[in-house]
Amino acid sequence: MSESVRVVAAGDHFILPSLITAALDHELTCDVRELTLGWPLEPFGPVAEVTEASDAEDELIEALAGAQVLVTQMGPVTERVLDACPDLRLVVVCRGGPVNVNLEAAKRHDVRVCFAPGRNAAATAEFTVGLLLAALRRIPQAHNLLAGEGSWQGATYYTYEHSGLELEDLPVGLVGYGAVGSRVARALCAFGAQVMVHDPYVRGEIHGLRVASLDELLRRSRVITLHARLTAETRGLIGARELSLLPRGAVVVNVARGPLLDEDALCDALESGRLSGAALDTYATEPVPAGSRLFGLRDRVVMTPHLGGASRAVAEKAAHIAAAEVGRWVRGEALAHELT
Repeated sequence: MSESVRVVAAGDHFILPSLITAALDHELTCDVRELTLGWPLEPFGPVAEVTEASDAEDELIEALAGAQVLVTQMGPVTERVLDACPDLRLVVVCRGGPVNVNLEAAKRHDVRVCFAPGRNAAATAEFTVGLLLAALRRIPQAHNLLAGEGSWQGATYYTYEHSGLELEDLPVGLVGYGAVGSRVARALCAFGAQVMVHDPYVRGEIHGLRVASLDELLRRSRVITLHARLTAETRGLIGARELSLLPRGAVVVNVARGPLLDEDALCDALESGRLSGAALDTYATEPVPAGSRLFGLRDRVVMTPHLGGASRAVAEKAAHIAAAEVGRWVRGEALAHELT
């Protein structure tokens, strides 16, 4: 069967088509056609009825002629694409969720859909710790003073009033303990931090102290870092009331999902001096609007443009996870990451 399978590797400038092809070569023999979509050099966005996809329906339809399998990260698997590709039977999305796939239409067309959970857990955890350290020790601000302005006034950060916090013995609260949060907890324990965790959905042993309520976690933490999934329940999880429970001078880190955190409430707390800093990689609106209040707080906020998962290993892992699913499908085995 494998020799007759035709696969389209619709990669982009992050998950390269060549990475997908190489991963497939380790799993099975198949006919692969490569297509390079524009992301991230071209932004993703809504395409027809799907979200976060490259605007490339026509290119994808042309590439999928006669193909049974599509492996992609940003390909727009819309109803139009599915209607035009009757041979398609399997779509594997190289990301944590298939937001670029019309799942209802796929089901109607008898197309199975898989994804690649955990591909960026290690990268995001490492990035979280990096942002946390940057915020605690004011590394970007000192860099900008010296490298950008040639000013040695960064030495001001050696005064007691302006010097940073160190992780050893620091009470750090983790909101969520999934694939990313658990890795962050292990890393922070190695630094000697007093790690506390609140996650009502996790059972069993954890790294750190389990805290029963979110309010208790906030009251006890000098730093909080967010790792919860974004759901209707967790949207706006950390707002003005929650921020007011933190000790004065606390720091907030969010490398999870922007809407977990009320940005206006965060800015209010930073402007008032109740919070001493924040480190953000995700935002309520992306890209961050030009008029965002966050830009006026650059001396207290470390900001990066949603880069937590930007590592070469993530692209390679995603390609291998996807290729393994294709191999299982070809061999008639149960799929490991299928949406049902």
